Formats: sequence, structure tokens, C-alpha cells
Amino acid sequence: MLVLSRKKNESIVIDGCIVVTIVEIKGDKVRLGIDAPKEVPVHRSEVFDAIHAEQAKPEPPTEACPTAGS
Repeated sequence: MLVLSRKKNESIVIDGCIVVTIVEIKGDKVRLGIDAPKEVPVHRSEVFDAIHAEQAKPEPPTEACPTAGS
């Protein structure tokens, strides 16, 4: 893991197309601004984990259409 120090309004650039800017620092919270191409998904880690947990669930079996007389 790369660890960088940044001050308010300073940025880092990732792969030439993603810019992460320190927007605000209040106590123990840091607000980040992320400028990335639309095709690059950006999520908080807990949202990312929830999305992938949901995708990992097996699909419920689909019921066959009931036949006449059953």
C-alpha cells in the first residue's frame, strides 16, 4: 500500500485519468473529491462489499410454469 500525505485542496493522480482531491478535513474525517471517467466505478468500501456479496448469492431456482391439470 502506498501512503501519501496531502493537505486540503491537494490531489493525487491515478493512472493519468483519476484525480483524488482532499476537499475538507474536520477532526478525524476527511472528505475526498474523486474525478474519474464514467466507466470507472467508484464506491465506498462497504458499498463495494455489499454489491459483491449480493452478486455472489446464488440465484433462486425458477419455478416451472404449472401445467394444466396439476
